[in-house]
Amino acid sequence: MRIFVDADACPKAIKEIICNLARRTSIEIIFVTNQFITLPTLPNLRLLQVSRGFDVADDEIVKQLVAGDLVISNDIPLASQVIAKGGTTINNTGKIYTEQNIQQHLAMRDLMAHLRDNLQATSYSKPFSAQDKTNFSNTLNKWLSEQR
Repeated sequence: MRIFVDADACPKAIKEIICNLARRTSIEIIFVTNQFITLPTLPNLRLLQVSRGFDVADDEIVKQLVAGDLVISNDIPLASQVIAKGGTTINNTGKIYTEQNIQQHLAMRDLMAHLRDNLQATSYSKPFSAQDKTNFSNTLNKWLSEQR
């Protein structure tokens, strides 16, 4: 099992949780990004920098992913591809995307995009909160304990 982090839009607090996980486990963790980020020097932690472009990082994650891997991302289409390959995705607020709920999330995403395109809705994402950080950490730890 490996953990891939869709690092371009990943909050600093989530990166810190994942780096702390790398310090206390031997799980291979790969931060995939199209820009350089600084990571601690640990044998199980690495940066995979990809070229800039739409979905380049997502495509690289899907290419390298094998069944049983975990992806950290808020990207719902990426989560759908991860599920199709037998992986799991946890978003930054601790939500796990599953075969049972991914279609609903994709439909809601498409509906909101349609409404925004027709000026019937505006984009709004609430700021990342301390509760989101706690929820993410709890979900990640629970998922990891279930894998052992």
